[in-house]
Amino acid sequence: MKEFFITGTDTDAGKTHVTSLLLKLLAQHKKQAIGFKPLASGCEMAFDQLVNADALILMESATVSAKYDVINPFAFAPAIAPHIAAEQAGVTITADKLSSAYKNVKQQGADYILTEGAGGWALPISNTDYLYNWVKAEQLPVILVVGMKLGCLNHALLTAAHMQSIGINCIGWIANQVDPNMDEYQANLDSLKLRLPFPILAISPYSEQTPKLQIYKTLLENFALNT
Repeated sequence: MKEFFITGTDTDAGKTHVTSLLLKLLAQHKKQAIGFKPLASGCEMAFDQLVNADALILMESATVSAKYDVINPFAFAPAIAPHIAAEQAGVTITADKLSSAYKNVKQQGADYILTEGAGGWALPISNTDYLYNWVKAEQLPVILVVGMKLGCLNHALLTAAHMQSIGINCIGWIANQVDPNMDEYQANLDSLKLRLPFPILAISPYSEQTPKLQIYKTLLENFALNT
């Protein structure tokens, strides 16, 4: 089983967009893959339960199906930081609970598990803990989604520096062009290629039509897909 954690430089960097494309890539290669969205806020009532649009996208893109509660075990209505929403709902999020939920995902029979984080990299899950501590404990290889917009250099470099400081295995990064009008897009992309200590895996160019992913060989190698 191959497992990966997809994080972003900040909120709205495009984690769900990229994770969905990666799941579809695995589907094209006839792989059994599932998405996992452990924490989600900004949920709405549907089917007599709180559901999150991002989690539903992952479910639609996966080749392995599972109950919604398995894909998104912690769902909160307010569109605020999950640990604050959890506190308001009287729910305690711990690394042990996340690991228990992750075991349920592992039991679904997938060969690939793509776990999508929430917000940016330094996401609190309580007043004393962060989601990245759980990622480290589970020893999950990380893929960093860089939302290509003004400020992305700072966000990406700070995130990468923190990952290195705590010994995270970041296998690479994916550039997601969230701003179609970004000034000097190519120059910023080249700067990130030069400065980030991880290899680029793919580029998702801005598109109002069918989303696309320009794939680098390094991504195929990490996913063990035939080129």
